[in-house]
Amino acid sequence: MRVPRYDPARVTPGIVHLGLGGFHRAHMARYTHDLMEAQPGARAWGIAGAGLLPADRAMHEALAPQDRLYTLVERSGEQERVTVIGALTATIHAGEDSAPLLDAIDGDGVRIVSLTVTENGYCLNPATKRLDRENAAIAADLDHPATPHSAIGIIAEAYRRRMASGRRAFTALSCDNIPHNGVVLKQAVLDFARARDGELARWIEAEARFPSTMVDRITPRTRPQDVADLAARYGIVDAWPVFCETFTQWVIEDDFADGRPDWETVGAQFVPDVAPYEFMKLRLLNASHLAIAGLGQLAGYRFIHEAMADRRLRRYMADLMDRETGPTLPPVPGVNLDDYKTTLMERFANATIMDTVERVNADAPINLLVDPIRERLKTKASVDLLALALAAWLRRVRGVDDAGRPIEVRHPMARLLRERAVEGGADPRPLLGIESLFGELGRNEYLVAAAGKWLASLYSVGAVETLRTLDELLP
Repeated sequence: MRVPRYDPARVTPGIVHLGLGGFHRAHMARYTHDLMEAQPGARAWGIAGAGLLPADRAMHEALAPQDRLYTLVERSGEQERVTVIGALTATIHAGEDSAPLLDAIDGDGVRIVSLTVTENGYCLNPATKRLDRENAAIAADLDHPATPHSAIGIIAEAYRRRMASGRRAFTALSCDNIPHNGVVLKQAVLDFARARDGELARWIEAEARFPSTMVDRITPRTRPQDVADLAARYGIVDAWPVFCETFTQWVIEDDFADGRPDWETVGAQFVPDVAPYEFMKLRLLNASHLAIAGLGQLAGYRFIHEAMADRRLRRYMADLMDRETGPTLPPVPGVNLDDYKTTLMERFANATIMDTVERVNADAPINLLVDPIRERLKTKASVDLLALALAAWLRRVRGVDDAGRPIEVRHPMARLLRERAVEGGADPRPLLGIESLFGELGRNEYLVAAAGKWLASLYSVGAVETLRTLDELLP
């Protein structure tokens, strides 16, 4: 067990993070902790972490009594590293009142506001990727902009305060799995600001910065038995530790408004354009994750490593990357894609982190499949393997697996999805007709036929037999 080589009580906030969850504590906070150990000056880059949802109170109440210290356990098949992380300076529960959070962003030393709020937290129209002004949270924030609750409304109000006081803008740093996440965040904030005050929008566009990033570290949800195991094996009583894999990657566009930490000295990579790395991860890791999790959950597997132990699922993932998602990638500087794919297979098979198919299915947006499908269709390339992953998603949102066991569907449109799944059954058109999710794809006869073929098979013989059929068809 490693404890901080600095005094956490002397760390001061330079970053406010929206969405203080397990991934942030395993990733950005870990990099920042390592930098604080390497550079005394980096201790001015402490992180005040905020939860934006009512349910986030639980993490705040768990971390506050232990002075925001928490344990990070990094695991692979060969090793386990246990570290107490001291990078957090505060935890803020903003689920009911955003005033303390806005005051924290106003702090003299704060120069970065980062966020991991998932794609749903950006309140986007799924088809246009622009701010959805009809979203209930956005509409409420536009009606009461000084007391916002959405991440977009909070960032816009924080910028307004900076503008009004004549202070420099902070950098808004997205760490979410969204293509061009910095561009998407900037556009959403500007859309909100224009709806509120044209002068504010012009100031943000001129003064603020929104670098894009690529983040990667598989971080399952912490289970009660993990907490008990940590106490039994190491004597550490931690109300909310984090468990993750040993692999980690962070690629960041070097475009900041008011300075930044030297994260590159502890393994982060700063580049002029993050897009090639971002596409590599989204198309190979995230799309594969969702494909394996969807089929695996229908087949009755609980964990990703169990699904990867199924020879047919493992082969399906390899063929999906080689035949359909991989060919959509531009060249990635300094990366051997064959080696990257091999590493992904090994990471997914890591049994020590106990990553559940349910977590992946709940966290991964359907655009991980829709975007490469759309790109392949433009060039009239095959989407047969992607269509199987899509069909598994369409089958799963019905809410039961192949054995009739219930599946909890965590999605803002869960009720509508189930209704359309029941209505359509083996016909994908009722679900694909939800334009806010699938746009024009519901009218693409080729995709409807490809998805319909697999969906009919999933309903009639289940995921295991469908994969057996695919295995026999592939050369």
